[in-house]
Amino acid sequence: MAVQAGKDLLVKVDMTSDGQFETIAGLRAKRVSFNAETVDVTSLDSSGGWRELLVGAGVRSAAISGSGVFRDAGTDERARQLFFDGLTPDYQIIIPDFGVVQGPFQVSALEYAGSLNGEATFELSLQSAGELTFTPDVAG
Repeated sequence: MAVQAGKDLLVKVDMTSDGQFETIAGLRAKRVSFNAETVDVTSLDSSGGWRELLVGAGVRSAAISGSGVFRDAGTDERARQLFFDGLTPDYQIIIPDFGVVQGPFQVSALEYAGSLNGEATFELSLQSAGELTFTPDVAG
């Protein structure tokens, strides 16, 4: 994979629950993390005393965080409403030359900030809320 511009990593939300995804406007910094809990099944019989993990067990999750500036009243309003309503719409995370992760997420944190001589900013945190799918980028 070649070097990619950070601006090409996109976070999109299904704005109206009809499968039409729109980029969350104004995001300047984005981070996606995937996590998997492990289930330790080590016993006295474990070979050489090495830890053993139960294959396929544990909880998998994903988190998205981002920060940016207000650019689009529609996506700003949608993010705010998703937080206050506790909804879990589908999101798409487009990772250049890698693929697309899609599935339900819940807004777990929404922060607003501003300084006297600067722009108003926001920070957004999302937590996965169900099964995610991955579609590889076949062109990359």
